[in-house]
Amino acid sequence: MRRQKVTLTIREDLLKRVDEIIDNTKIRNRSHAVEYLLNEALKPKVKKAYILAGGEGVKMRPFTHEIPKTLLPVKGKPILEYQIELLKNADIREIFILVGHLGEKIKYHLGDGSKFGVKISYLEQKKRTIGTGYALYLAKNFLFKETFLVFYGDELIEIHLKDFIDFHLSSGGVATLALSSIEKPSLIFYGVAKLRGRKIVEFLEKPQKKKGISQVLSAGVFCFEPKIFDYLSPKTNLSLEKDIFPRLAKEGKLCGYLFEGKWFDVGTPEIYEKAIKEW
Repeated sequence: MRRQKVTLTIREDLLKRVDEIIDNTKIRNRSHAVEYLLNEALKPKVKKAYILAGGEGVKMRPFTHEIPKTLLPVKGKPILEYQIELLKNADIREIFILVGHLGEKIKYHLGDGSKFGVKISYLEQKKRTIGTGYALYLAKNFLFKETFLVFYGDELIEIHLKDFIDFHLSSGGVATLALSSIEKPSLIFYGVAKLRGRKIVEFLEKPQKKKGISQVLSAGVFCFEPKIFDYLSPKTNLSLEKDIFPRLAKEGKLCGYLFEGKWFDVGTPEIYEKAIKEW
């Protein structure tokens, strides 16, 4: 990238603080330090997140006859509260939640978000089952102007969101998926990504396990550009994993961010038990 030489006059106390971040590795010199700080100050900020929490949690019955899956407690705190805390720590405080099955209980527990230091608004799923692509389409009027995050509401995840967002913004893609891997996964439950560098070149939703299948899995956390809505439509069965991600991968517009933190997709009693023990 082309650079232009400039002359700056800076207060001595500020210049001293600039010099303190030079580590001779990531930041090599004073000029590089100033450029780094300007980039951090001026880069776009992600302010909004959308959590899909409308599912019936069929595989989690009998728990989900009375409690929405996203409110199931782990170490004394519902899954949704962990997600809200993660977003707040990344300074993302405007949150939209899609509710359906037992949605009133989610609204009652979380309210407007003020007790968690965030603002929460709710969207209604209305139909019992819908595709994830249609679920995202429902939020178009609220998210079409800027980069935003999406969480599936049953994910317990340790991820550095600011790093994830920076990765996405530098990738030039329409969408970036948080990716993980688990030992001997049952691939039938997950979307599987084939990576080449930072690009996902192939995405398969819940493939049968066979030789040559990638062990890199979608962790249910995504960063999207508003352009994602160009790929969506009001088809109730439209799926991100089956319809949209494979198309983006073919077009070279889908990226993958590998993270090392803990991750539990709380979709079955077995995984829920594991999360309670290990989270």
